[in-house]
Amino acid sequence: MKNTFKKEVQQGLDANPKTLPSKYFYDEKGDALFVKIMNSPEYYLTRCEFDIFKNKTQKLINSFDIQKDSYFELIELGAGDGLKTKELLKVLVNKKYNFDYLPIDISSNALSLLKEDLKTEIPDLSIKTQQGDYFEVLDSLKTSKKPKVILFLGSNIGNMNDELASKFIYNLGTNLNLGDKLLLGVDLIKSKEIVGPAYNDSKGVTAKFNLNLLDRINKELDGNFDTKQFKHQPEYDEKEGIAKSFIMSTANQSVEIKAIDKTYHFAKGEKIHTEISRKYNDELIQKIITDTDFSLKTKIMDSKAYFADYILNRN
Repeated sequence: MKNTFKKEVQQGLDANPKTLPSKYFYDEKGDALFVKIMNSPEYYLTRCEFDIFKNKTQKLINSFDIQKDSYFELIELGAGDGLKTKELLKVLVNKKYNFDYLPIDISSNALSLLKEDLKTEIPDLSIKTQQGDYFEVLDSLKTSKKPKVILFLGSNIGNMNDELASKFIYNLGTNLNLGDKLLLGVDLIKSKEIVGPAYNDSKGVTAKFNLNLLDRINKELDGNFDTKQFKHQPEYDEKEGIAKSFIMSTANQSVEIKAIDKTYHFAKGEKIHTEISRKYNDELIQKIITDTDFSLKTKIMDSKAYFADYILNRN
């Protein structure tokens, strides 16, 4: 893991313009900060998808085409704290559906916290945590041939550009069987008055979350980033429907990263691109699934129509 981190940090900072992969936001401190972001008043995404899972639970279950007595696997990619999924799990357990819940996450810390939490909240739930890369885990589960429902929530697909998103969904399809379902949670295109603050909250938690990546490089790769000389810089293009996050250098400066054995120079105002958060509409969803083995089955929206859970069928 450390070698991959080192390699990808070096590739990103060697590039022009400089980039850093957003997946490395999530160390123990990053996990905790992201939970705070999800609970911030500006970050509507979690509340809107929670609204769907809480108030349209039966509609979601109906879209899975599953029978109560036939076993299936409910697999979640990037489970986090399970806030939304718990609403679905409670109903499935109470209604005596026959299933195992398999949360997959790169963070063993997030998985152990989730498992403890679920043991308390839903003691009758059968949970089998899976730590690792999504595709490696899915590949290992492929042999089971049991019906599967995959959850990919929180508009995580939006962290990829459209070409990558399409490849990602195509690869998911290769690990699934005919009739399996993919529930894809996505943020819908909206005005910048709504979207902008979600990536730049008034308490500065998102800024800390982004800058924690530099702290992580300092800690794990022996770097000397002075985080006071960098700031979080979000941008949103309403027409394009893409929010972008950058870390901007506020001075001309040099940073040494000993593990890479390199010094990087930053001009004042120079930006490191860390993340995109793509927003969607029906047309864009249709476009990214065109060359995959999925077809669109159902679309379920929250009460404000800010967010949608698209249920896709593996053909």
